[in-house]
Amino acid sequence: MTTRRDFLRALGAGAAVMTPLGAAGCNASPTPSPRPSADRGWELVPEILARIKPPVFPDREFDITRFGAVGDGRTDATQAIGRAIAACTSAGGGRVVVPAGRFATGPIHLRSNVELHVVRDATLLFDRDPRRYLPAVLTRFEGTELMNYSPFIYAFDQQNVAITGEGTLDGQADRAHWWPWKGSADFGWSRGAPNYNASRQRLLEMAERGEAVERRRFGEGDYLRPPFIQPYRCRNVLIENVSIVNSPMWEINPVLCENVTVRGVKISSLGPNNDGCNPESSRDVLIERCVFNTGDDCIAIKSGRNADGRRVKTPSQNIIVRNCEMRDGHGGVTIGSEISGGCWNVFAHDCRMDSPRLDNVLRIKNNAMRGGVVRDIYMRDVTVGQLANAVLSIDFTYEEGAKGSFTPIARDIAMRNVTSRESKYGLYLRGFANAPIERVRVVDCHFGGVENGNVLEHVNGLDTAGTTINGAPVR
Repeated sequence: MTTRRDFLRALGAGAAVMTPLGAAGCNASPTPSPRPSADRGWELVPEILARIKPPVFPDREFDITRFGAVGDGRTDATQAIGRAIAACTSAGGGRVVVPAGRFATGPIHLRSNVELHVVRDATLLFDRDPRRYLPAVLTRFEGTELMNYSPFIYAFDQQNVAITGEGTLDGQADRAHWWPWKGSADFGWSRGAPNYNASRQRLLEMAERGEAVERRRFGEGDYLRPPFIQPYRCRNVLIENVSIVNSPMWEINPVLCENVTVRGVKISSLGPNNDGCNPESSRDVLIERCVFNTGDDCIAIKSGRNADGRRVKTPSQNIIVRNCEMRDGHGGVTIGSEISGGCWNVFAHDCRMDSPRLDNVLRIKNNAMRGGVVRDIYMRDVTVGQLANAVLSIDFTYEEGAKGSFTPIARDIAMRNVTSRESKYGLYLRGFANAPIERVRVVDCHFGGVENGNVLEHVNGLDTAGTTINGAPVR
């Protein structure tokens, strides 16, 4: 666990938070990646893929049962898993193996050069008692840094970490545990029961005042749910083939990371804010061959919220999504709304989406409280069945809308060869008069069964060459 002394040492009197990728040894450049021209775009993909290399681990195995773990679903294996990780680290790295069985555990903190491998018939059952996830660690809640409950699987300032195998990670969240903290009757909350609203507002106010992160201390009695998996300021991360179910909140949330691969993961968790994979202020990220069935966005790319995102000032960039399947969710590929640090160079292709409870295919949500630049976003060769809202949604009126002083920017968004069978809208584009959405290209796309056509407000440079809605060309 990160103690206050460790936290202050890591911060280096604040410098590490201001330049977090550099502090983590990630060789971050002080300037953003070169902006691709409209006709270059996809040519960047080979360059990005060449930099994304999954970590390799020494050929050593540390079976957690050798360190006292019992797979009966009841005996607490937290300390046994910790001992196995410590032994693996002392030996110079390797694989910590969770064998067949059901292992009850609290938080797991990974170390450099450790692969946590959960075999096919193994399940890690994470404790439902929130007190097990204290003391607090440095984390983010909805894009704002704070000290809060530990994520279920957490790594802080580490290199070469992985979670692999075909086993299951079960957060055991449900309408009686974790989810009611949202404050929604749909997820088990009842009038008079506690929820997170007051604590969330207090956190946002502290961030707007610029209060030091170490003073933003939350935990028992604050009801701010932790994410499931969160590598924080890490380099060379692999999450592969595991199944994730019943998460308290966001499932996979790399923050301030570089060189991340999320591959072959199956996520089924329909609770509140149960986003599938949220790369946040991270770069060089590959998400491929995953299946998402989520209570919120399937993939949501983020870079910090409001003043705190502007303070950390680290964009998400160079992110590739390919060969994924999206079922339920608010958006298939979403950018925002916590996007104050900016986002660029996102490429999504060869995905399949289909559900009456999937709202949008490509969604960009922002407002004048967040601000931030979103540019050079590309999608092609995506097949969509049924959809609840729009194929492409870019919306500056999300939540606070125009009530803020930070102009949102969205430009150079390209969609090609995307087909859909049924949706409410084709395009739903709502910019501001003083901040129009710029240069959107929707080319050779075919949207069928569209109920209400398009919504277009304050959009400059819309190109719909070769695109049809209900069989008719878009003009």
